[in-house]
Amino acid sequence: MGKSIHTESVEELFNAILTLENVEECMNFFEDICTVNEVLSIAQRFQVARMLKENHTYLEVADKTGASTATISRVNRSLNYGNDSYSMVLDRMKDKQ
Repeated sequence: MGKSIHTESVEELFNAILTLENVEECMNFFEDICTVNEVLSIAQRFQVARMLKENHTYLEVADKTGASTATISRVNRSLNYGNDSYSMVLDRMKDKQ
C-alpha cells in the first residue's frame, strides 16, 4: 500500500484551509504555500474532472485544458473509483449557482 495523506500535518493543513473565508484569501494562501505550477496543475485536474463529468471526450478535454491523456486518465479513474469528492464538490458548486 502506498503513502497516505492521513497524517497529523495534513490534517492541520486542511484545518488551516477551512479557515479561509473567500477566493482572495485562498489565492493569497495558495500563492504562498504552493508554486504557481502546483496550483495550475491542481486547477487543471479540477477542470478535467468537470469536463469529464459533463461527458466531454478525452480529446475535447485535452484540447480545452492542455492536460495529457495520462492526467485525464488519472482524473477519470478518481471519478470512477475514488472517494467521490470531485462529484461532491462539483454538485455543491452547481447547487450554489
